Amino acid sequence: MDKKTVQLFTDGACKGNPGPGGYGIVLRFGEIEKEISAGYECTTNNRMELMAAIVGLEALKYPCKVDLYSDSKYLTDSISKGWVYGWKKKGWKKSDNKPALNVDLWTRLLPLLSTHQVNIIWVKGHAGHPENERCDALAVSAAEGENLLKDDNYLNNI
Repeated sequence: MDKKTVQLFTDGACKGNPGPGGYGIVLRFGEIEKEISAGYECTTNNRMELMAAIVGLEALKYPCKVDLYSDSKYLTDSISKGWVYGWKKKGWKKSDNKPALNVDLWTRLLPLLSTHQVNIIWVKGHAGHPENERCDALAVSAAEGENLLKDDNYLNNI
């Protein structure tokens, strides 16, 4: 059976870095769209960018072909240039032997990248890309919302 092809648009936002943050997702399969967002009390922009990709991929019920759109060079370059795989191979150390950041999220994301056939696509943020603008609005709204979640692992990653 052929894998379904979906489009996953993601964005993270942070009011201060660190500060209150959120992520926004638009998941599209054909004409069907689903929007997902959540906000956190204290986190970083990079963590929210990663969370958007994770939650979007976790929302898929079956292995899919995924075009994942993000304006985060941290996310897109770490995957497409293979940096994250090198960090993992070196025991989560970067090339300068300093600890890699956000290991808890990378270890959650990597199996999802293996489950799905993911094509990473970088888009310029705040440049009029309709889905990126929508994800940004969702992320900002989530960060400014009430009942913010705790990013329990944030303090372990600074």
